Amino acid sequence: MSEGGAARGPITGECHEAQVELVEHAVYCTGYPTMQRCFTLTIVRHWALRKKLFTISYQQSAAMSTLLINQPKYAWLKELGLSEDNDGVYNGNWGGKGEVITSYCPANNEPIARVRQATMAEYEETVQKSRDAWKVWADIPAPKRGEIVRQIGDALRKKIKVLGSLVSLEMGKIYVEGVGEVQEYVDVCDYAVGLSRMIGGPVLPSERPGHALIEMWNPVGLVGIITAFNFPVAVYGWNNAIALICGNVCLWKGAPTTPLTSVAVTKIVAEVLEQNNLPGAICSMTCGGADIGTAMSKDERVDLVSFTGSTHVGKMVAMLVQERFGRNLLELGGNNAIIVFEDADLNLVVPSAVFASVGTAGQRCTTTRRLMLHGSIHDVVVERVAKAYKQVRIGDPWDPSTMYGPLHTKQAVDQYLAAIEQAKQQGGTVVCGGKVMDRPGNYVEPTIITGLAHDAPIVHTETFVPILYVLKFQTEEEAFAWNNEVKQGLSSSIFTKDMGRVFRWLGPKGSDCGIVNVNIPTSGAEIGGAFGGEKHTGGGRESGSDSWKQYMRRSTCTINYSKDLPLAQGIKFE
Repeated sequence: MSEGGAARGPITGECHEAQVELVEHAVYCTGYPTMQRCFTLTIVRHWALRKKLFTISYQQSAAMSTLLINQPKYAWLKELGLSEDNDGVYNGNWGGKGEVITSYCPANNEPIARVRQATMAEYEETVQKSRDAWKVWADIPAPKRGEIVRQIGDALRKKIKVLGSLVSLEMGKIYVEGVGEVQEYVDVCDYAVGLSRMIGGPVLPSERPGHALIEMWNPVGLVGIITAFNFPVAVYGWNNAIALICGNVCLWKGAPTTPLTSVAVTKIVAEVLEQNNLPGAICSMTCGGADIGTAMSKDERVDLVSFTGSTHVGKMVAMLVQERFGRNLLELGGNNAIIVFEDADLNLVVPSAVFASVGTAGQRCTTTRRLMLHGSIHDVVVERVAKAYKQVRIGDPWDPSTMYGPLHTKQAVDQYLAAIEQAKQQGGTVVCGGKVMDRPGNYVEPTIITGLAHDAPIVHTETFVPILYVLKFQTEEEAFAWNNEVKQGLSSSIFTKDMGRVFRWLGPKGSDCGIVNVNIPTSGAEIGGAFGGEKHTGGGRESGSDSWKQYMRRSTCTINYSKDLPLAQGIKFE
């Protein structure tokens, strides 16, 4: 049934009018007495009016019934505070007067529910309320801010399964990955709680007597967080939890195709803030499209813009932010490679390659897109990986037994087909997959392509779909060079038992990526390490290690506690 329901209703309003005219004509032509004729016409018109009202009611109820949220199978969505129509703005109050968008399920392309996006006026109001909320939040000691973040983590724990189910339903990733994504947010909250008692700068030795030299770290202020569809919870969580304990407030614009997840997460966070009598605008949200993202990038009141998404859009964000000498944190694309040497343990290689290339239907920024195999083991590894591909269980993403779900949009399916065609034209051979699946939703076959040159244009193109290009190399120098020759520099991995090779790989002439692994896949990073990459990946770092520094500004402070005024470098000015 169509969303509106009107096109397939039992009868339309226009038909009602035509039927009344026909009946009236029949009544007059039969020669009824005047009184009986009037009575008959009254009954006819009354019947027609009731039918018309019924039709309007039917059309409205049909429009509602087509939404998955109104079907008993998806009643759990209401546990997250969602309804047929949802406000897409939060700044202490809920609102949304902009365009109404419908969120669709990638597994069947059926509508889930609707969200009212932000207008530019609501964006302006939200930024101002966020700035006002910062004045309150910045005065709270960091460990106390950590306590609020701890409560956010606990609130997420209570909703982890139902929120993970929403991620699966709206984004399309399998259920266990949806739950795992929420778990990442929880883990980062735990990490941030401890960090709230540790952030700070060193006390440095001063060359001047009676002087102290220290570093002070203070929050930047308002952090704008723009996230992508593929991790609609975790990426916000990485930024939000760390930014909060540093003393910042957050303004979130999630992906336009996963607005329900943005709303649901914000409701959970907002409840924690309200319970602690804190301004809700500490964690604001404005659902919207490019207009909101552009406004955030240009807005000097947004002290840091953290953007996760494509390299193309990230470049535009970076240029807009740089024009105003603002700060940006970019986590962009990746054209990631696994390199397998002749001494590798193939029992590790095969499951690693399959998980990293097929997981999330190839829609992770850390997805393995290039599998480089030493010539001596090329054929056997291709055979084993292709065999494993055929055993991947494909189905509804919320079915716990499913290993592989749909692509997020129909546009992604088109990109998949276009990439396969280009690969064939450039000399590639499809070993496995290569077709759109004949079932509802955006399902495509996970695909392996061999025979391409390492520098073929399609190999150097990051296509956000489950296509694995297998390349054959002969020497270590060749493999390392191929790894580094693409524009992106996010994740990379080698499989080998040679310890000398391991440290060459980790060294200055090895991988140029931000994530450099050995004997594990390119995907599945832990939250304790800094996450991000080099070159066209953007250079930003999120989550662990010292990534917190990106959310703060540093001041070098010299304090004279003596009665003298010695100058640095022994300069005399008398």
